[in-house]
Amino acid sequence: MTIDIYFIRHGLAAEPVNYDHDSDRPLTKEGENKTEKIGKQLKKLDLHFDIILTSPYLRAKQTATILQKVGLSEQLEEFAPLQPAGEMDTWLEWLKDCQYETIALVGHAPNLSNWAETLVWGQANDKLVLKKAGIIGVKMPSQNASVGQGEIFWLTPPKFLIF
Repeated sequence: MTIDIYFIRHGLAAEPVNYDHDSDRPLTKEGENKTEKIGKQLKKLDLHFDIILTSPYLRAKQTATILQKVGLSEQLEEFAPLQPAGEMDTWLEWLKDCQYETIALVGHAPNLSNWAETLVWGQANDKLVLKKAGIIGVKMPSQNASVGQGEIFWLTPPKFLIF
């Protein structure tokens, strides 16, 4: 059995200077619109997630909610390790007991690209660029697989999903 993990960066967000806490920054209207278009395109491609895990930060939760509303998943959960200072080890522990075959993780840069690199190469090398509302897909051989055993099967900037 394999598990497909989609790392999805939040959409375009409001500038940080306008907010006291980074966690309160919402998606811009443009960010909402682009994220919805991307979600609809993913739905047309027959993509479906067994679960969407999202950072507790507002812009990530809004992104995840949009993806859920367009029909990409019935299940959405907030997951603290996906916040910018979150630890990959906590998520890896969660993954060990995971019974899902397709997971979407909605969060932030550089964490998501670093996590994807770690699954593939065993360490983060700062080589993968994940644009806002971009996607990296990593296939793991099983839920019990260790880091360094993943295979990239999807690396798409948002401009390739908006028509």
